[in-house]
Amino acid sequence: MAHEIIALIAQYGLLLVFLNVLAAQAGVPVPAVPTLIVAGALVAGDRLPLAGIVTAALAGSLLGDLAWYLAGRRYGAGVMRTLCRISLSPDSCVKQSELRFHRWRGRVLLVAKFVPGLSMLAPPLVGAMGLPPRHFLLLDGLGALLWAGVAIALGYAFAGEVDRVLDAVANAGTVAVELAAALLAVYVLARWWRRERLLRSLRMARIGVEELVGAIAAGRAPVVIDVRSAVARQLDDRIIPGALIADVESIAQVVVAIPFDRELVVYCNCPNEVSAAHAAQALMTRGYRRVRPLQGGLDGWEAAGQAVQRLAPVVAAGVGQGVDDSAPTAV
Repeated sequence: MAHEIIALIAQYGLLLVFLNVLAAQAGVPVPAVPTLIVAGALVAGDRLPLAGIVTAALAGSLLGDLAWYLAGRRYGAGVMRTLCRISLSPDSCVKQSELRFHRWRGRVLLVAKFVPGLSMLAPPLVGAMGLPPRHFLLLDGLGALLWAGVAIALGYAFAGEVDRVLDAVANAGTVAVELAAALLAVYVLARWWRRERLLRSLRMARIGVEELVGAIAAGRAPVVIDVRSAVARQLDDRIIPGALIADVESIAQVVVAIPFDRELVVYCNCPNEVSAAHAAQALMTRGYRRVRPLQGGLDGWEAAGQAVQRLAPVVAAGVGQGVDDSAPTAV
């Protein structure tokens, strides 16, 4: 049976590698590394051409990544929010990608495929941030070659062990398939439960847009704080008029002069207002008791017909707190 599997991969190896890598980079939950490792083992046995396997992996990776890159350039932050809305880790989805982009810039594409969750998020992120197409193709191509090369090299170096693993899988028959399916189900269930626990821990009273507008109109305006990251503000330079600019890490310094009895409203533009809820919890820990996230965040504010202003580029990039005339930051 193992020999039949190897024969099948040897016969359709180039097409299989291309389709598997393309599907993985497009977001289909099918791992491509095992296929590349098996292909590397077949290269060691002269059953597949090395140049053909590398070309197929590179073509599949670039094609899948290019689609996400173009989506990021066209739709900007909306693509990132959509991806993270369906993610099993909504709290870290965009945050981790933004953190790595802030440190690596376009070079994040060189390592993205080695980091779980970052592989699919990096192309639309760098697209939304305006990385030129030629730089994207160069960096993404180098990253794909490095990633595929490592997997193929492992298969080449451990060709004998790969054969034995395939033999064991073949001898186990349906038991191996059922075990793999059970492990996958346990993994997905554990991630889902972690997501639910996170969202439950962040459940607190929200303030609706209408209530906030009413408070402002009545002269009881709370202190409104934008807690998005610097990268998020570069992707989306909208801001609620009069909002203070902070992020979850620096919010303590931003509110240091605000009395504890003031009402605070924090907002982000992320799924389930996760970042805003984290910021609210941090503020409550410091002694603020009247803190609520804005339900629907920035999108909810604008969808309700409320005005937004635009940040000056220096503020959106997180370089300083100065703003242009159209974007005040003090309440």
